[in-house]
Amino acid sequence: MASDPRLGVTPTMSNDPPTPKDLKLDDALLQELKSRNEFEAQEETQRRRTVLERLEKVLKRLVVLVGKQRGLPQGILSEAGGKIFTFGSFELGVYGPKSDIDTLMLAPKHVNRDHFFEHIPGLLKKEFKPEEMTELTPVPGISVPIIKLDLCGVSVDLIFCSLQLSSVPKNQELNDLNLLRGLNETDLRCVNGTRVTRRILDLVPQTKVFRMALRAVKLWAKQRALYGNIVGYPGGVAYAMMVARICQLYPRAAAPNIILKFFFLMRKWNWPNPVLLQNHEDAPLTLREWDPAVYPGDKRHLMPVITPAYPRMNACHTIGPSTRKVLMREMERAETIVRSIYDNNRPWKDLFQRHNFFTDAYKHYICVITAGKTKEAQQAWSGLVESKVKWLIAGIEVSDAKSVELVQPFNKGFLRVHECKNDEEMNKTLEGSLDCQVKEIKTETTEQANDIVVQSAAQTEADGQHVPETNGAAPAETNGTRMIWTTTFYMGIGLTKGAASLDISNPIQDFRRTCMDWPNYNPELHSIRVKHMRNYDLPADVFVDGETRPTRVKKAKAAPKPEDAAANKRSFSSTGLDDNHDPAKRRQSANGPSSAARPNGVTGMNNTGG
Repeated sequence: MASDPRLGVTPTMSNDPPTPKDLKLDDALLQELKSRNEFEAQEETQRRRTVLERLEKVLKRLVVLVGKQRGLPQGILSEAGGKIFTFGSFELGVYGPKSDIDTLMLAPKHVNRDHFFEHIPGLLKKEFKPEEMTELTPVPGISVPIIKLDLCGVSVDLIFCSLQLSSVPKNQELNDLNLLRGLNETDLRCVNGTRVTRRILDLVPQTKVFRMALRAVKLWAKQRALYGNIVGYPGGVAYAMMVARICQLYPRAAAPNIILKFFFLMRKWNWPNPVLLQNHEDAPLTLREWDPAVYPGDKRHLMPVITPAYPRMNACHTIGPSTRKVLMREMERAETIVRSIYDNNRPWKDLFQRHNFFTDAYKHYICVITAGKTKEAQQAWSGLVESKVKWLIAGIEVSDAKSVELVQPFNKGFLRVHECKNDEEMNKTLEGSLDCQVKEIKTETTEQANDIVVQSAAQTEADGQHVPETNGAAPAETNGTRMIWTTTFYMGIGLTKGAASLDISNPIQDFRRTCMDWPNYNPELHSIRVKHMRNYDLPADVFVDGETRPTRVKKAKAAPKPEDAAANKRSFSSTGLDDNHDPAKRRQSANGPSSAARPNGVTGMNNTGG
């Protein structure tokens, strides 16, 4: 390892300073990011800091309140303290106007998480006026228990941990590994967000350059729909670590050069060799860490990006063969664009062009439609299903590998609200029809909705924990109509050249069965359907203004010979993508649901169950 820990685990690749061209492109990049509203006004940042200061006062009141209830002497209470830490994009310094503040409340040992959920809501209501606190949503019982807040127009994700200490003074830090003693898995997940974020910042040679490059890479990833570990892409921390590694290899480079090297080196990286920011840290504890030499599951990881704080973990463990192919393809495209920015004065905006996932990337799509008959029932259910989409993709990849080149998941779901007048309309809605969608309620993506219950359910399931029940009240009828809440997840199927068959019925049935094995699954409240859709049948609300929707192309053909026509028909039917390939559907066509109410066809996508 180099003597300076900020230079990483290998020698640098170049110590050259920026060229005039680098500096010119750096200015142009800054202007492009500003034009996209990627930076927050200084007064808004000050408002965030004021909110954090007030939250720390609330925490100290909690510490004193619980201490008095437990009969602790005033001398101990006056020194007990309590401290606020931040992590994620705010702590990294790459936040924007709409970013949440990921916030950790750290308390001494006499306060526990039950006290946090019992008392914090009331203490917040005493500190903040009703007009200042427009959201307060506690979500206990998940892998990272959280309270979602909106305070003075600032969105805060608040988590809690208590250390085995009598006091948490203002100068308390989290570097000492002995502080992890006595913490359970939930505590470790809560405290390690801050530890990882701060260690990343400690390990980059130029913080300003790192932040500029990371802003650009995150914007690229979001624009290209390559962001989010739930469905198999890197998340914010993973991208931060990859950019930090490039900064270590080019410690004096400007942000444009770091961006270019990021796309080149991450594409050429000798995966599955891990991205490491530091060598392994000796620890006095025996916590489970990422270690492919010990754990066979870790050895199967395709793109390991390892957190620098003990216990080290792989932030990209959800990446599979398909999403890796998509990432490599997109990084090659991005590298070509950045080289053209250097060589031909191409504008930075070309790097941040919106994805083409729905417009012209694929001809065939799989849609996973989750539904709930109450909003509360749909929240946890849709989050759980989202976390399992990666297993559907993995099943498809191995079930018919010769026909499927890849399955690309879109990184957001689409939330819709429907009003059904009868059973027929309800069944059509559960199958994906938008005929009963409430027009006054605009379709939202899961990112736009920013529903903490949905997000927490998805992350809890991804962490291997039990998703708690949130079914809410019984389904309500209004004027004889029934409301249905749906979330639809889309996957593009890339077929190999000349593919003549595609049978994915088994992985689809396995996926549905796995989802319905959720202990809180209730067929009276929950539904899941999986259907095939051609690109020209995609609904209008997945497109944005200015995008061209695919259209069905009718090709003029010469009349084939009878024997050729039969062969062609068999070939198309064997793909499993036509309406009548499933024998069960052919039986249903005579006396079952109408064709408008049936999935339009991948093998095994039937109209039963779920």
